Amino acid sequence: MEITVRTFYEEGKELLQLGIEAGEAFLDNPISEISLNRPGLALAGFYQYFAQKRIQVIGLAESSYLKSMTSTERSRQLALMFKKKIPALVVTRNRRAPKDLCALSTRYRIPVLRSGMITGHFMNEATLLIERLTAPSMRLHGTMVDIMGVGVLIEGPPGIGKSEAALALIERGHSLVADDITVLRKDSDRAIVASSVEVTRYHMEIRGLGIIHVPSLFGVASMRRDTKLDLIVRLKRASVDDENDRSGLTPSFREVFGLSVPLLTLPVAAGRDLAHVIEVAARNQKLKDLGHDAAKELDEKLIAMLTRKRQTR
Repeated sequence: MEITVRTFYEEGKELLQLGIEAGEAFLDNPISEISLNRPGLALAGFYQYFAQKRIQVIGLAESSYLKSMTSTERSRQLALMFKKKIPALVVTRNRRAPKDLCALSTRYRIPVLRSGMITGHFMNEATLLIERLTAPSMRLHGTMVDIMGVGVLIEGPPGIGKSEAALALIERGHSLVADDITVLRKDSDRAIVASSVEVTRYHMEIRGLGIIHVPSLFGVASMRRDTKLDLIVRLKRASVDDENDRSGLTPSFREVFGLSVPLLTLPVAAGRDLAHVIEVAARNQKLKDLGHDAAKELDEKLIAMLTRKRQTR
């Protein structure tokens, strides 16, 4: 998946301490490679293996080398690099870009950014950010909460009470990640990460009340930017015809990006404290992940007890 410099800048503005030095009009340049590149050899004139599809990073060593050149030589070397149509150039350690660099930005339509981070830290964090932004992703209707480190996606038909259940969980001290629309992305071969759409982050819609700003009402600890998806809770209207497994011995799963995510179906009935049930479900899932399955343990005890009774007859 290809992203643009604009996406990289907007998502990493706070995390990477980014600012725009020049070329704000050219932020739609595509980034087609995850890794970043420090163009030390390129500035010395060697372009045989130059990684031109990557964001170029000017650190302390590159800045010192450029300062050692005359203005004419520096402009010539930078122009050679800009002619390769690099996506963008970032100057780290909060150093101001030289004037000739800004002029080349306009001429070759390449944005120049500035970061306050140390070069090594910036390279690491920026690489992780690009990996996250280019990972497979999907959007779905549902409310995402973090319950004691367990990421729970609450889904169900409109008006069934997803947001109200999440609001009650927030009041219990847990955190909201996304309301109504949740973005899922495959973070690794064993993890799916959930986050919110940028425009609706920090907000919830409560029927009859309207839009609320969660951190203003419950504090900054009531929100999380993202969390790992550990459990899906599907709310459905209770029916006398439902035949549900009440023991928990036959768990359900849903395939998401090729990974099996535990799925729990909860019938919604008048007077039922869904927030409390979802909280217990999250705690129970945490125990299962640690190898402690209450349903299986009880089943094994019953089988052992029945076996002993048969043997004593």
